[in-house]
Amino acid sequence: QVRLVESGGGLVQAGNSLRLSCAASGRATSRYTMAWFRQAPGNERDFVAAIAWPGGATSYADSVKGRFTMSKNNANNTVYLQMNNLKPEDTAVYRCAADPGSLKGYISVSRHYNYWGQGTQVTVSS
Repeated sequence: QVRLVESGGGLVQAGNSLRLSCAASGRATSRYTMAWFRQAPGNERDFVAAIAWPGGATSYADSVKGRFTMSKNNANNTVYLQMNNLKPEDTAVYRCAADPGSLKGYISVSRHYNYWGQGTQVTVSS
């Protein structure tokens, strides 16, 4: 069983930064494709960023490119999402996802991920 635990959410003013963490435990999670998705009330779950396995290539949604950076620490099986220049439209519950496959071509599609964390709330005030 794979367990994902997110942390780091909170309330910030627009223009400020937050760093989210997702600690993974379980089977060989260092060899999983990892991703962040977010969901605002009344909206669908949206892709934010991912790090592919193998290779470590990163992918980002157009709405966060240049502002968000996803990274991975294989030593402690933790992925991070550094979020800079936050905007009110970034307000959402952010969830970490993991899958043992490379998800090539589907890395931004939530239904292909087998494991999910509970989420952490990010609220950006204007």
